[in-house]
Amino acid sequence: MSSSKKYFAEALGTFALVLFGCGAATIASVTQSGPVGIGVLGIALAFGFAVLVMVYTIGPISGCHINPAISIAMLAAGKLSAKDTVGYVIAQCIGAVAAAGLLYLLATGSAGFVMPEWGLGSNGWGAGYGGEYNMTSALIAEFVFTFLFLMVIFGTTSERHNAPMMAGLAIGISLALIHMVVIPITGTSVNPARSLGPALFSGGMALQQLWLFIVAPIAGGLCAALVRKIFIDD
Repeated sequence: MSSSKKYFAEALGTFALVLFGCGAATIASVTQSGPVGIGVLGIALAFGFAVLVMVYTIGPISGCHINPAISIAMLAAGKLSAKDTVGYVIAQCIGAVAAAGLLYLLATGSAGFVMPEWGLGSNGWGAGYGGEYNMTSALIAEFVFTFLFLMVIFGTTSERHNAPMMAGLAIGISLALIHMVVIPITGTSVNPARSLGPALFSGGMALQQLWLFIVAPIAGGLCAALVRKIFIDD
C-alpha cells in the first residue's frame, strides 16, 4: 500500500473519530457541569463505536492508528518506520482539525450559539470542567488509561493472537470503557490529535491545557511499548 493512501486513511479515520465522538459530546449537549442528553455512556459508546467501525474500514490500509500516541508507540516497538510515523501524525492532526472545523460550523447553526469554555468536546481539568479534578488526577488518568489502551492494542494485534479479526471489537470496547471512567476527569483524550482539533477552535483554557493531552498520552503509549518489549515479547 502506498504511503499516500495510508496517510489519507489515517486522516479520514481520525476525522471520523473526532466527528462522531466529539460530535456526540457537542451536538448531544454537554454543559460545563456535566453531560446531558445521551450522557456519559452515550458519549463513551460513540468514541468506542467510531474506532470499531474505522478499524474494519481503514485497518487493512494503514492499521487504523488514528492517534499519534499509538503511532509513536508503534515506532518505539519497531512496528512503524520513522517516515510513516511522521506522515501518520501529520495526517491524524489534519483529520482532527478538519472534523473540529466541521463541528464548529454545525454548532454555530444553533440559535444563540456562544462558544463555551472547553467547547466542541475539548479536554480539560480544574475549576469549571466536569468533576473539577486537579491537574495531577488528569495527568495520571491520561497516562494510565493510554497505557492500558496500548496494551490492548499490542495484545490484540500481535501475530500470536488467535483471532485477529476480533481486534477491532476489543479495541473499540476498551476505548468505550476508558471513556466511561475518564470523561468526568478530563473528558477523555488518550489521543493528542483528538484533543488538538477542538482546542484550536475553542481556544481559551482548552488551548492552554492542551500540553497535558499531548504529553501524557504519548508517555503512556511509550511506557506500554517498553513494558510489552521487556515483559511480554520474546
